[in-house]
Amino acid sequence: MRKLVYYVAVSIDGYIAGPGGEFDFYPLGDERQAAAYSGWINARYPETVPTPGRASEGLADAPNKRFDTVLMGRGAYGPGVAAGFTSPYAHLRQYVVSSTLAPDVDPAVTVVAGDPLGLVRGLKREEGQDIWLCGGGVLAGALLPEIDELIIKSYPVVAGSGIPAFSGAFDPTVFDVTDRASFDNGVVVTHFARR
Repeated sequence: MRKLVYYVAVSIDGYIAGPGGEFDFYPLGDERQAAAYSGWINARYPETVPTPGRASEGLADAPNKRFDTVLMGRGAYGPGVAAGFTSPYAHLRQYVVSSTLAPDVDPAVTVVAGDPLGLVRGLKREEGQDIWLCGGGVLAGALLPEIDELIIKSYPVVAGSGIPAFSGAFDPTVFDVTDRASFDNGVVVTHFARR
């Protein structure tokens, strides 16, 4: 069965974006450190690089290694649209959960107005690679019962405020660490599996 994997960057204090959706505050380190880190990430998860940036990263023809589907909330989808890309991950099946977004925003994007749990349960029954939960925190909170794995890229920065990795009711859910990698730029990538 396909898995739902929340693959996301977080600050030390657990924010995935600033109060206005900012995500440019994550420190990447110097040029050498940034290249080593992005090389490691891109080798494992090339499909998580947005379509418009794949060629510049040398990933124009890279196959999808882990995911064939991306699931986004309205806030996670917004930065691509603001940059003029209504299909930010054209190399993946794209779903946006939003009750305010027009259903015909792009022919390659399926807008789902409600029932994200039903959507994910249906996607999991299909054949294919895993499903990437790209964000945001409200959607992650709603989908917590269906999240099988977490891949958390922890950056050495305190945001102070913003969009938390999970929003929702108090619901302690235990995950086990299955792998961890540290980088010279201070980023730690930790893989978790639902216990």
